Amino acid sequence: MTTEPSRVRQLRVIVEADDYDAAVTFYRDVLGMGELAAFAEGGDDRVAILDAGRATLEIASPAHKETIDRVEGVTEQSPRIRLAFEVGDSAGVTEDLTDAGARLVAPPILTPWKSLNSRLDAPAGLQITVFQETVAADQRAELDGFDTDDRR
Repeated sequence: MTTEPSRVRQLRVIVEADDYDAAVTFYRDVLGMGELAAFAEGGDDRVAILDAGRATLEIASPAHKETIDRVEGVTEQSPRIRLAFEVGDSAGVTEDLTDAGARLVAPPILTPWKSLNSRLDAPAGLQITVFQETVAADQRAELDGFDTDDRR
């Protein structure tokens, strides 16, 4: 893994939501992403910037995407882009999100990398994974299949 500081300071994913109010309520109020800022030019021109904690960009090969889908119990075609949120209680958050209107794609399941993952179709046309780490990062790094692809 690289130890050099990243040139990038923030990852921001911008999503157009046909039902803006429902999407903000779902992600801000139900999922619990704090609102960092909100801007409006008037009328329907609105944006909310929500805090997702630490952000990463996960780049997966098509074969790995299929592996993730299989391991998470996903039986339908998944999109090329998906958001994943680390939470402290995957099962509880999954229940809250389905109660708020998300469609459950796959219930929480313990993965080989020892995270408890669920998959949902959420507002703004996004498919999301909710995951809870069940072992510390240093323990996870000792599991088979964990390595770095950093070839500098």
